[in-house]
Amino acid sequence: MDVGLEFLHLANLSLPLGAASRQAANAHADGGEKIPAEAVAICDEVRGVVMLSQTCDVIWSCRQRPFVEVAPLVEMLKREVEHVRRLKRPAFAYVTGTAKERLIADLDRIMTVEKTVVAGWARKPGWESDEDLRNFALAISRKWSRFAFPEDFVSAARALQKRIVEKHDKQTREGTHLRALREIRVRAAPSWNDDPVHLDWWFIKDDDPADADWAKYTKKWFDLFSQTGRFRSDLPIACRLEDMTARDYVESDRLDLDRLSA
Repeated sequence: MDVGLEFLHLANLSLPLGAASRQAANAHADGGEKIPAEAVAICDEVRGVVMLSQTCDVIWSCRQRPFVEVAPLVEMLKREVEHVRRLKRPAFAYVTGTAKERLIADLDRIMTVEKTVVAGWARKPGWESDEDLRNFALAISRKWSRFAFPEDFVSAARALQKRIVEKHDKQTREGTHLRALREIRVRAAPSWNDDPVHLDWWFIKDDDPADADWAKYTKKWFDLFSQTGRFRSDLPIACRLEDMTARDYVESDRLDLDRLSA
């Protein structure tokens, strides 16, 4: 973290999307200037950045590897930070060292920086343990490796996804059960491209809330999945991670809160 850090991206000021590009477009309009026809670089002040490049790449000779990659730290609501910590928001990554300030890494925005620039920045450790660093690496890998579900599955699961997002933070028994979930995984057999497709569902829990009734809530959530079209499913299984086989895990795909497809 440092004072006066700026994050760069390209924008079309005739069609601005981000806050910084809209501000730049308004400045041109207010000053009577013509909006540039070409893409322009936008500087957006941020409260800090987090290093994405691996340590081995950072310490490698500047002659051979002069660049590193960073992502900006952005402020989120406390409940959203918790979603990120539990790996339920693949567009973001939890940073232990800035979590108390509700600052997390925005993985949708990445900037390449020369190492001589980084050398002049004030540094703050981002992690306190190997587990923290491991989870950060997992969040980064999931951002670009998560599965893109077929569009008809996305449509069939839309009501289920909406329910999970809406009820997750509610102080209800349903909300308690949702917060106890580690992840939801689905396996398609023979494959996602077949017709019909048989789906196996796992609601993987970290723990059991008081008076747990997983059969009731997994069925309630599963009933929101549209069983029309080519998809056929058995009732989902509520289990712990250790109750799954390695094959079941690697052959299944994880559902995320941000979106179900690319």
